[in-house]
Amino acid sequence: MDEGGRTAAQVVERFVPDGGVVVGEDGSPGAGRAVRYAVAEAARRGAVLHVLRAWSIISAPRPPTWEPTFVPSLPEYEQAVADDLESALAELVDPDARVTVQAHVVHGPAAQALIEASTGAEVLVVGSRGRGGFAGLLLGSVSEQCVRHARCPVLVVRGQ
Repeated sequence: MDEGGRTAAQVVERFVPDGGVVVGEDGSPGAGRAVRYAVAEAARRGAVLHVLRAWSIISAPRPPTWEPTFVPSLPEYEQAVADDLESALAELVDPDARVTVQAHVVHGPAAQALIEASTGAEVLVVGSRGRGGFAGLLLGSVSEQCVRHARCPVLVVRGQ
């Protein structure tokens, strides 16, 4: 754990916490607002903050080993996602925040990973706009799916 109460991002196949606040983070401004809100919520509750980033090959940052005609391995993509999440959290979470932050990286659809995590969370926090774009309009947004299917209360952070 670093001095700010954060642990290195953990790559997991699935994630279900034992309590605490879960927030989805995808690198978007909306997710950033949700993380900042979730930090305050976790502090208010005296709970651990679990930051979850679900990813796919399409949404993953390129690993440093990427080059034309070479496809990096799945562990290299996982590490690139974990590094990107840790970098985002370094900017989003004040080192003086009185909250323990645990980061989790799951390979799979965001809504599915967050809904599964909600089965063990006290509360789930999501942004109202992520990286879904036009596909989100056709298939339904992650936040909408979480509101409909989560197993715990859901806070949707909207606006600026």
